[in-house]
Amino acid sequence: MYSMTTSSQETALPPTAHGGHPQRWLILGVICLAQLTVLLDNTILNVAIPSLTREMDASTADIQWMMNAYSLVQSGLLLTAGNSADRYGRKLMLMSGLAVFGVGSLAAGLSQSPAQLIAARAGMGVGGALLMTTTLAVVVQIFDDRERVKAIALWSTVSSLGFAAGPLIGGVMLNHFWWGAIFLINIPVAVLGLVAVAALVPESRHKAGDRPDLLGAVLSTIGMTAVVYAIITGPEHGWTSGQVLVSALIGVLVLGLFVLWELRTEHPMLDMHFFRNQKFIGAVAGAILVAFGMTGSLFLLTQHLQFVLGYEPLDAGLRTAPLALTVVALNFTGIGAKFVLKVGTPGAIALGMTLVSAGLAAIALLGGHGYGGMLLGLVVMGAGVALSMPAMANAIMSAIPPEKAGVGAGVNGTLAEFGNGLGVAVLGAVLNSRFASLVAVSAASLPAALAAAGSPEEKARISDAFASGLETSQLVGAVAVLAGGLVAAGLLRRAERAESA
Repeated sequence: MYSMTTSSQETALPPTAHGGHPQRWLILGVICLAQLTVLLDNTILNVAIPSLTREMDASTADIQWMMNAYSLVQSGLLLTAGNSADRYGRKLMLMSGLAVFGVGSLAAGLSQSPAQLIAARAGMGVGGALLMTTTLAVVVQIFDDRERVKAIALWSTVSSLGFAAGPLIGGVMLNHFWWGAIFLINIPVAVLGLVAVAALVPESRHKAGDRPDLLGAVLSTIGMTAVVYAIITGPEHGWTSGQVLVSALIGVLVLGLFVLWELRTEHPMLDMHFFRNQKFIGAVAGAILVAFGMTGSLFLLTQHLQFVLGYEPLDAGLRTAPLALTVVALNFTGIGAKFVLKVGTPGAIALGMTLVSAGLAAIALLGGHGYGGMLLGLVVMGAGVALSMPAMANAIMSAIPPEKAGVGAGVNGTLAEFGNGLGVAVLGAVLNSRFASLVAVSAASLPAALAAAGSPEEKARISDAFASGLETSQLVGAVAVLAGGLVAAGLLRRAERAESA
């Protein structure tokens, strides 16, 4: 394991005889609780959309900004938040994130207008960025090489748990309370987390004497926000619309300036030489494609369950839960981490991505006429995610020096955001293209096309075309995930051989 000292270079509490912090598993529980709160907020708002539309008289644009303000701010600040954690202290930034997230939740729960709620959600995004980066950075600091894979597996499992539990918790809350309760429930969790972090988590920071890279922070925030905005709004406004193209162009240009600046400045927030490391590049490619396949497929699945198989929204959400529950079961029992340690990171990524690909293919080929084939695909996908996600997060973090753990966590979170957006964008575009090629309709969605249909036969033809489009897009996703997984595993295997040589 790396050395943990009390010098100005890197400060932390001393390790135990086993090489980790004596209360590391209890600290991990606290960290996972904080992480779960942030992740729940990514999905819990979905079930409140009808209530917000009715009680706040919110327009469609208002609802979209309520959803996007949180993810835009969070994704734009991930690298800056990770760099701040390394510089000023991971414990300090973790507590700051909990405090900001709690205050933002209070403001959201008490909002009286759409504008107030949008502003509160943006504030929660700031807290979310701090939490997403510092939680993983602290895990790297308190666990040694022997236990870190298992710890990261448990940390990453919280993502799947948050996805599965968000709609369910939101539905239960809305059945008994008003919509603001879905935000106010975060406050006691944030307070509990603050107390626990203050009492248990050791402080660690690196090179307090380095000058802050303020220009790099500004450029990365603007560039990431612009690119993610283009990805989020592309399906709605059209990929060739001026709004999307201008946003994408600004994002690419600003990120290009960020790269040039980071190569020239003496104290970069993100060392571009990391990208010469084959291990890092392999992990980066894999992380993007796992997020691509998982998020893109779930975007398609919700439409498949509702529009093709006829389930209500809540029922559809519950029927996607087996994917997340499989991830939780394999990683909480330690099976995923044991497998990674047994076959190595490249082997775990290759098998995991193959399973994700096979699950997508099973959903496409077997799930068209009933839930049984889809259930099989979801479970297989879950097993693949349980193997590949922790292996890739560990590969990214181990490819970056421990003193840059916060930046490493920021890179990991940023890649997940890119993969999520690309999955929805690319697979959604394949679906729309295939659908449009099979039936000549001017409507922008399946419900609108069905409403405009003149006869039962035409409705059946439109539904079949949509199902065919779903199948095609899921198979495209399966091929992309399989190819990317094998390439990532190959790069990692090659890097490991070079290191051992």
